[in-house]
Amino acid sequence: MKGVFVSSLALTVAACGTGGQEAKPADNSAGGQSGTAAQPADSSGDPQRLVIYTGRDKNIFEIVLPKFKEKYPNIEVETLEMGAQQILERVRAEKANPQADFWWGGTQSALATAANEDLLEPYKPTFADKVPDLYKDSQDRWYGEMLLPEVIMYNSQVMKPEEAPQDWDELIDPKFKDKIVIRNVLPSGTMRTIYSAMIFRQGADTPEKGFEWLTKLDANTKEYTQDPTNLYLKLDRQEGVISLWNLQDVLIQSKKNNHPYDFIYPKSGAPILVDGVALVKGAKNLDGAKKFMEFLMSPEIAAQLAKERFQFPSRTDISKDQLPDFMKNLELKPMEIDWAVMAAKEKEWMQHWDENIKGKGKK
Repeated sequence: MKGVFVSSLALTVAACGTGGQEAKPADNSAGGQSGTAAQPADSSGDPQRLVIYTGRDKNIFEIVLPKFKEKYPNIEVETLEMGAQQILERVRAEKANPQADFWWGGTQSALATAANEDLLEPYKPTFADKVPDLYKDSQDRWYGEMLLPEVIMYNSQVMKPEEAPQDWDELIDPKFKDKIVIRNVLPSGTMRTIYSAMIFRQGADTPEKGFEWLTKLDANTKEYTQDPTNLYLKLDRQEGVISLWNLQDVLIQSKKNNHPYDFIYPKSGAPILVDGVALVKGAKNLDGAKKFMEFLMSPEIAAQLAKERFQFPSRTDISKDQLPDFMKNLELKPMEIDWAVMAAKEKEWMQHWDENIKGKGKK
């Protein structure tokens, strides 16, 4: 995660966990409150403390938290930033005495695991019917906030859109040999999802077909980079011109950071990760957590995060007029995946890829 954005309370929490982070007061005054009409403030009631464990970045906080504070000045928000798996482990460890009220930013797999372990509080929000069943828990224990499609990325200075692979199977065409660079797979949730999906689409019961496909992709792969920074460097230097990555980051790198990247949304569909939210079971401020969920996923905030942070909202009722141009005509066609099966098989499949396929496709 980039940076630490935590509260004084979180210092106590972090001290009890592994890999603790230095805690400091949350800066709830950051970021622009201008440009949108102020919402009516709710100043009723005694001061409340809302503790959020989050996998989101500070550039999201600086949009959301000041506006929430404006509407609910009596609620003091305290946040602890960590990865989704770390949040799961911490919430699990604190089950007997929950320290968090709200979980903001979790993978579908982590949230489903937490739900199955009875760590999440069921809550049916006012927008429940606006989120497709595919992106929420059937028992209202978690809801997807945004969608992360996995796509084909390419250097637009070198390659025209029609020259780039239009679907997954084109990636293994020999004409793309040594034109592909890939972020190292095992440490990356994005890449593990993409590679597992490539196996699943060939048949979860016959992973050998998927392994054969990944062997052909390995034959076309010039290099596996250590991290995203090196991936961008290789693409910028044209040491490779094609990669696989999540759409939000492709847009951030191209539109915000001026990298020469564009994307192809695969014709057959893409694995779409769900980044979600949930209430922690036994939360000390359940009312504040519900207020935050409703606020965070309101059409106004969802539209602003779409425009400024390229987030694809899970809600289907956001007016297209409120969305940025690139979202208005893009159909997010999901690849048909049984996420429970894929989650159960991922570790086994990725271990096989690492031990038997990586770097051996050219032989």
